[in-house]
Amino acid sequence: MIKFVKDLFIEALPKDPSQKNTPRAVPHGFYSYVTPKKTKSPSFVHQNKTLYKKIDPDTDPLKNSKLLNLLSGNEISENSLPFAMNYGGHQFGHWAGQLGDGRAIHLGAVQLENSLWQLQLKGAGPTPYSRNADGLAVLRSSVREYLCSEAMHALGIPTTRALSLSLTGDLVLRDMLYNGNPAYEAGAIVARMAPCFIRFGSFELPATRGQIDALEELTKATIKYHFPEIKSTGKAAYIEFFEIVCTRTAALIVEWQRVGFVHGVLNTDNMSILGLTIDYGPYGWLEPYDPNWTPNTTDAKESRYRYGNQSQVGLWNLYQLANAIYPLVEEAASLEKILDLYKAHFEKAYSQMMCKKLGLKLGEKHQKEKQEESQATNVEVLKLITKLEEVLVLTETDMTLFFRLLASFNPKAFLAMDKKSPVNSVFGPILMAFYTPKAVVGVIRESWIEWLTDYAKLLEEQGINPLLRLKNMNAVNPKYVLRNYMAQMAIEKTEKGDYSLVSELYELLQQPYEEQEASEKWFAKRPEWARNKIGCSALSCSS
Repeated sequence: MIKFVKDLFIEALPKDPSQKNTPRAVPHGFYSYVTPKKTKSPSFVHQNKTLYKKIDPDTDPLKNSKLLNLLSGNEISENSLPFAMNYGGHQFGHWAGQLGDGRAIHLGAVQLENSLWQLQLKGAGPTPYSRNADGLAVLRSSVREYLCSEAMHALGIPTTRALSLSLTGDLVLRDMLYNGNPAYEAGAIVARMAPCFIRFGSFELPATRGQIDALEELTKATIKYHFPEIKSTGKAAYIEFFEIVCTRTAALIVEWQRVGFVHGVLNTDNMSILGLTIDYGPYGWLEPYDPNWTPNTTDAKESRYRYGNQSQVGLWNLYQLANAIYPLVEEAASLEKILDLYKAHFEKAYSQMMCKKLGLKLGEKHQKEKQEESQATNVEVLKLITKLEEVLVLTETDMTLFFRLLASFNPKAFLAMDKKSPVNSVFGPILMAFYTPKAVVGVIRESWIEWLTDYAKLLEEQGINPLLRLKNMNAVNPKYVLRNYMAQMAIEKTEKGDYSLVSELYELLQQPYEEQEASEKWFAKRPEWARNKIGCSALSCSS
């Protein structure tokens, strides 16, 4: 059975002195004790047995009758003192004041291998931070979070983890499209885990309230328990802390860009201080490559959280964090210097990532080359990356398929062929990535041929072994991602009591870089029926 242990980090933080579990302002304390709402008739949809075994290697989760009650909020385990966190945040660029865990309840800390992780139930009932909401979650959003957090982990992207997905047996009233047509939906709970759920907004709230002592307590505890690499003290420690957060944030967003993931709601209350992907709301995966695409219907007009703007939003959010900890540092120049370095760090990491996706070398001095020749090669590589981002949008081109298929590109054969040959001959397997192959004519065709020619020449100049290039590219370009329509199909089946597709997709996404020939049907473009279907093309924050 899951055993909860003392969480020294949480105990080091001031708590809410009130025991009232009603929506209210909580002027003091970083968390409030609460009790999960008992559910009518809980049942598991899926369990992450691999993760569970790391917590409790001696128990089979399928044979543990108490586990369902614990992970659905119906039973409080020994040493568990459930609580909800208090934090604020900027939402869509505007300060929103106190927010907090409106429907997430922490059960406590558990030992996961050599470290402590916090276990939390999302959708477990009201808390003081629920405002006018019920603190519950519906099945559709819970399926999406459960599958995506584990898919991201398998992709090698820092993320919260999901331990289980369960139905509550209760109905939840939601207005899915915010159009005045609420309807009852199946309620669900995701048991999720992270070393820490502290967000940027956790620091913003005490700072805006002028509670500098509380802000210092939070920062010191966060550094002590979650940034052990920081050995300095005082202001120097706070500056080092901020620099690490900036570096991790940039690295995380580069990883999102690598696989085409769009978070959808990058408010400061949804930004992990540890550099984890957190709060899977209206996220989406780029299918046709489009830097201006956002999956969030609430963001449709301004597209603040679009794919191509994620790095800038990350920087904007870091500015808010810098403002929050400034009272501890009282030295703007140090914080500004770190923020200035964020852009350079991101651009360098992004270029290196794109080179890996393309199977090219960057920043290396090749044998028998002079330094200036190596630098000239780097310039050509960066120009190639920029040009690719331009040609990818000339016609609908599936991002995942394109990069995966590009690994099989034969530069010698391409350079030798007649570029006036039929489109199938010229583009080969890459043609599969185009949603409308017939549209690849005229200027579009010429632009693609020009790019592929430059790419082929660079591959030849760098003398990269084709088999090694194939291996390296396939290691960073996933074959399978959780496409929006796939998640929606799983939701619709689950709503009918059929959990088979949740299980199938879960297993598929555990090995996203492997061929998995039996699952080849999922290596395909989005079907036309999903182009404008709700849940496949865009989502609201309603969950």
